Amino acid sequence: MPYAPLRIALFGSTGSIGTNTLDVVRRNPDRFEISVLAANRNAASVLDQIAEFRPTLVALADEEAAQTVRQAGSACEVVAGEDGLSEAARSGDYDVFIGALVGFAGLRPTVEAVKLGKRIALANKETLVVAGELLFELARTSGSKIVPIDSEHSAIYQCLVGEDPESIRRIILTASGGPFRTMPKESFPSIAPEQALRHPKWTMGRKITIDSATLMNKGLEIIEAKWLFDVPIARIDVMVHPQSIVHSLVEFSDGSVKAQLGMPDMRLAIQYALTAPERLTTSYSMLDLAQMGPLEFFPPEYDKFPCLSLARDAGERGGLYPCILNAANEVAVEAFLSGRIGFTEIPELIECALSDAATAALPPLSDLEGIYACDRETRSRTLERMGKHADAA
Repeated sequence: MPYAPLRIALFGSTGSIGTNTLDVVRRNPDRFEISVLAANRNAASVLDQIAEFRPTLVALADEEAAQTVRQAGSACEVVAGEDGLSEAARSGDYDVFIGALVGFAGLRPTVEAVKLGKRIALANKETLVVAGELLFELARTSGSKIVPIDSEHSAIYQCLVGEDPESIRRIILTASGGPFRTMPKESFPSIAPEQALRHPKWTMGRKITIDSATLMNKGLEIIEAKWLFDVPIARIDVMVHPQSIVHSLVEFSDGSVKAQLGMPDMRLAIQYALTAPERLTTSYSMLDLAQMGPLEFFPPEYDKFPCLSLARDAGERGGLYPCILNAANEVAVEAFLSGRIGFTEIPELIECALSDAATAALPPLSDLEGIYACDRETRSRTLERMGKHADAA
């Protein structure tokens, strides 16, 4: 049966999720086409993508990068800046919006796509962390459907096909444990950025790789799962699984447990988000359990990776606490990557930001502008705290 190709708006086209998405499109030209491309500042990569995929509209957050693309004589329309990203999302010239921009920057374009009632395939977990409640309210009004791309949430999504949501007893997110799973906690202060960027299983962007090293990534995924699957955080657990073959599990009321297994290849989750419940035949590496050896599972070490506890606590508090958690973490991770703070100072800065909020009268989570104001204030306070710490040192 012939299909009209699904038109994709790919936000975050030059990152890991973006390039994997483009490979899925490249392998299935009869099923998918790129209508909109959006990225941050990598003009050279965007020009290569334009030449291959011929989108009608391109957005770059960086004005200089956008001008470089314009001057190259591209036939497509090019818009720039934060307003340009939102304009591209509002264009509506697509069927599926893939949200893969890094961090808080992905929020506003996603909101614009949800307002249009588009299908949202979401890899940007920060969007749901800071604004999950508001985003799903908008989706209920517009008819937008939000599906996950993260391998863990894709696994849960697949395990729940045909199941009664009321029968969910527990969601179990798996974590590789990152590069420091077996390192003693006493050695953490000496961890350098280049060590933290060596993830044992996945090739990802710099920010998410550091989040995986601190296990903040898994903490953010707990909050994300709360909104995606309407399950309270108390019923969402984490299990360390170093082989990264079991991507997540769901335990049901009768004691049965479903798990989704597969090779650690993000293209599988991306493709399923685009076609679910249909499955396309692929030529990707297939799982051979006989060759895998033992599959191991361990409880997480919360004392060794405090970011996991901080995220769980922020998610349970709700309101603006997840926004504060995310903003402080983004500032701290960037500071660690640039050598301004040590690895163990990442959770310390986040804990300080959350403690400040606990002693203040936080306004209720009411609208997106309130979230943006909270994000700005948290970033400013965290940077100020870092400056005072540097002066004292």
